[in-house]
Amino acid sequence: MAIKIYIDQGHNPSPPNTGAEGNGYREQDITYEVGVRLAQLLNQNGNFQTRLSRPTVNTQLGSSNASSLRVRVDDANSWGADYFISIHANASNQSSANGTEVLVYRSPSRAASLAADILREITEITGLNSRGVKERPGLYVLRKTNMPAVLVELGFITNPRDAQLMANSPSLFAQGIYRGILDYLDL
Repeated sequence: MAIKIYIDQGHNPSPPNTGAEGNGYREQDITYEVGVRLAQLLNQNGNFQTRLSRPTVNTQLGSSNASSLRVRVDDANSWGADYFISIHANASNQSSANGTEVLVYRSPSRAASLAADILREITEITGLNSRGVKERPGLYVLRKTNMPAVLVELGFITNPRDAQLMANSPSLFAQGIYRGILDYLDL
């Protein structure tokens, strides 16, 4: 039986719930591209079935920030996903802030183990700094999912180097997440 991976491409293409912007890039565009590439890798493997929160670049979820998050979680829960991967880009007032981090509801947990594998693989393949696995129990997508859930902050859209790498090489980030999933599942 295929392992069901729900890929949540963070944010909407237009309000409500749009993402951060920096260095001429939009978070929602980066997360869309990384998610599509991750789904392709997983689907080619044969061990996985995937569902994207935003199957098209124009897919709009919800009519408010809260309903946008709820639609994503409800879709993953009703589909019976085995794992929930939410893809985001970080932002900071300091353009020097950089690196990748993965957020989980709690640690230790299955999600935290998956997060550690994803983080290791992304930083290895991209060369970005590891900011660690961090607990964020207040985040809706981590708190309300019925399956292990991780929120991947690929890099900082407000950092010129991180932003350019995310925008120009989304396949590297997809490959890192993919390899992390394979490592975690011992496939």
